[in-house]
Amino acid sequence: MDVPVIATSTPEERRAYIKERFPCISDCDMCGLCKVFHGQDAEMAFRDYIEGKRDFMEVFADYK
Repeated sequence: MDVPVIATSTPEERRAYIKERFPCISDCDMCGLCKVFHGQDAEMAFRDYIEGKRDFMEVFADYK
């Protein structure tokens, strides 16, 4: 699935993409996503993208 473009997608579509791309498996020792996102779940980490304020790659670069 390609990253939904802000100009042509809804917040719901962007939220669904983030949930699909970064699923919580409820096993922090095996996953590590919360550590990558500085203690936040992916939906909170990508809030600006979901709300249409910044594109996906801008937000993603914050966590590289």
